[in-house]
Amino acid sequence: MSGRVGDLSPKQAEALAKFRENVQDVLPSLPSQDDYTLLRWLRARNFNLQKSEAMLRKHIEFRKHMGLDNILTIWQPPEVLRLFLSGGMCGFDREGHPIRYELIGPLDAKGLLFSASKQELIKTKVRDCEVLLEAANTQTEKLGRKIEEIVMIYDCEGLALKHLWKPAIETYIELLIVYEENYPEYLKYLFVIKAPKLFPVAYNLVKPFLSESTRKKIMVLGDNWKEVLLKYISPDQLPTCYGGMLTDPDGDPKCKSKIKCGGDVPKSYYVRDQVKQQYEHSVTINRGSSHQVEYEILFPGCVLRWQFMSEGSDIGFGVFLKTKVGQKQKAGEMTEVIINDRYNAHLVPEDGSVTCSEPGIYVLRFDNTYSYLHSKKVSFSVEVLLPDKASEEQIQQLSANTERHPSLT
Repeated sequence: MSGRVGDLSPKQAEALAKFRENVQDVLPSLPSQDDYTLLRWLRARNFNLQKSEAMLRKHIEFRKHMGLDNILTIWQPPEVLRLFLSGGMCGFDREGHPIRYELIGPLDAKGLLFSASKQELIKTKVRDCEVLLEAANTQTEKLGRKIEEIVMIYDCEGLALKHLWKPAIETYIELLIVYEENYPEYLKYLFVIKAPKLFPVAYNLVKPFLSESTRKKIMVLGDNWKEVLLKYISPDQLPTCYGGMLTDPDGDPKCKSKIKCGGDVPKSYYVRDQVKQQYEHSVTINRGSSHQVEYEILFPGCVLRWQFMSEGSDIGFGVFLKTKVGQKQKAGEMTEVIINDRYNAHLVPEDGSVTCSEPGIYVLRFDNTYSYLHSKKVSFSVEVLLPDKASEEQIQQLSANTERHPSLT
């Protein structure tokens, strides 16, 4: 049995009755107290009464903290988020479920986090969820049948390494946790379209934070994505740019009045020039010296990502590929992957990444050889992001061999 209204086993029906009794004291805090609502929390925890109750009670506290009862009427996101946070709700699928689009390419994650707090960004996305639920309730009244799910379309055109900026990924993971803990069983389908080669790497970063139920609803579409979307969405509800016939009143095929296109955030909105970060390593590099950290990449397609800051003055940095495995090599003896350059990392922390096109030993080199007077303290973090095609055996081997002992030359 599916665990939905009208499709409950005797044991599930009994659990629903008991669950309602157990949470009777907090039900008035929910916008809806019907069986559809309670069953979402039960399904999310496989009808485990204790876990379902704990999840619901935690959500009640979340509702109070976020002010969800009036978030659509009283609270407004900061102007920068209203203007430059891409995406929006547009149309309904063939069964009447509201659809939200997320546009990844034009999203300036760094600009947004420099211009608004992480809490404001998360609250804005939670508000978007409430907009969708309100639309679902309106559809329920209009169609005379329960509409309790939403459809998501992720347009990944333009997804690039800049979107894998660590603070942005960490914020998105926090947001996913908020979704999973407070909006369970609301997702009907999530379509991923126009996914570039980098998508498996990006998806691997967030996949561990998605429930098994959510993962099963994600469909990564190929070149026939327009044809597939039309199977689920009628042409009059699908924007013209996505293969349908829907346009804005002025004829805009992208329906920009509903789906915001985002774009680069003007620096006039910036309220900070960096996001506070925690670094995993710290090292003092003597004057006239360098510090090398080696990472073994076992297969192509991995992304090597780093963040670092220096204290007091600038620091040189470059990425190299060893040409002789098992031997210590100087910079001039290795293949230069990222040109060695000097960075004012004492003023603004640096972050970057590179897609490793071939296996081998990659060396991140912090260069202080040009300084004859001053030692430099450098704090840094480095990660290897894995593509989906990596086998479990390869992943385990990579975990064991990825970070080797740093060598100081």
